[in-house]
Amino acid sequence: MNSKPSLSVFKGVTRNSVTVTVAYRVVPGREAEFHSWGWGVLRAGAQQPGFLGGGVLVDGEAEWHVVYRFISEGSALAWEGSAERAQWQAPGEKLARETGRRTVQGSRAWFDSQAETASATAAAPRPPPKWKLWFVNMSAVFPPVLIFNLAVLPYLGSLNPLIRTLLLCLAVTAIVTWILMPRLQRFFKKWLYPPLQAMRGRHKRRAAQG
Repeated sequence: MNSKPSLSVFKGVTRNSVTVTVAYRVVPGREAEFHSWGWGVLRAGAQQPGFLGGGVLVDGEAEWHVVYRFISEGSALAWEGSAERAQWQAPGEKLARETGRRTVQGSRAWFDSQAETASATAAAPRPPPKWKLWFVNMSAVFPPVLIFNLAVLPYLGSLNPLIRTLLLCLAVTAIVTWILMPRLQRFFKKWLYPPLQAMRGRHKRRAAQG
């Protein structure tokens, strides 16, 4: 049986169809990137034989789920072992860590997941304006550059300018990458990605009401 690839299709759902739910713990501050990545994976899966649909769900602060449906377990396994799926694996590992996987057979799970997807997902949020990114980057770069110039460079005046500049770049980029930027992204995430935060708020209110 052939089914037309789509991200939201009920046609062809049978008792042998398979719903796969993959849970992820997303790196703080990279939720929007993961949201876009998840839908990219589903769009790639939509080109595979037997694909019936899927969605990206958010649960809590950093628990995310990518849900996809295939007409049979064999077609799902073929997609998971395909070269196209492997190409998406490495980018995803930089954004999140897989924490669990669940496979359910039958049509009921598919309709349940589609109802949840319709109520919990939204269009992928747009990237922040460049001026906001500039502000966050400046907030991360300025303090270590200032400290390095005031406290360290006076003791390195005898060094070759090339080596002195290299040491400055190495120190500043290390501090920005591993210390300052992750904290600033978490601190400014509501300001950088307001649509994503609104989506989370709606999901939490629905969960509280349920």
